[in-house]
Amino acid sequence: MSVEITNETPVAVDVHRLRGLAEFVLRRLRIHPAAELSLLLVDEAAMEQLHVQWMDEPGATDVMAFPMDELRPTPDDAEPAPGLLGDVVVCPSVAQRQAATAGHSVTHELDILVTHGILHLLGYDHAEPAEEQEMFALQSDLVAAWDAGADHSSR
Repeated sequence: MSVEITNETPVAVDVHRLRGLAEFVLRRLRIHPAAELSLLLVDEAAMEQLHVQWMDEPGATDVMAFPMDELRPTPDDAEPAPGLLGDVVVCPSVAQRQAATAGHSVTHELDILVTHGILHLLGYDHAEPAEEQEMFALQSDLVAAWDAGADHSSR
């Protein structure tokens, strides 16, 4: 798996940990090992610009996803297809505020946001209640499995 991470912010982020998380999520969802993902960490001004441009909504948001090849999780009885997943854009300063409100670490919030963005790249959405329930349940399961799997959890 190719996971490219660029941090364009002054916020210190453990990019190695986020790469590991992204690879874990993609393996769990049976995405082809040659799939490519880009993760971009931006400041609030850049995120607000993207939010206005693509969603026509003011203000910085926490995460946005820009799918490329419309890859989907691979069923157990099928072979994964290679391709470009797309870009996940995260705003660490928004994540910091959300973590404080939620009462967990910024690291955990970033795990949630990166997983959320990857799920969007793979076609998951939360516009309808049933979709939201499916997406957020899978997101919670993936983050919990990641947290339980190694000593990289810092909650």
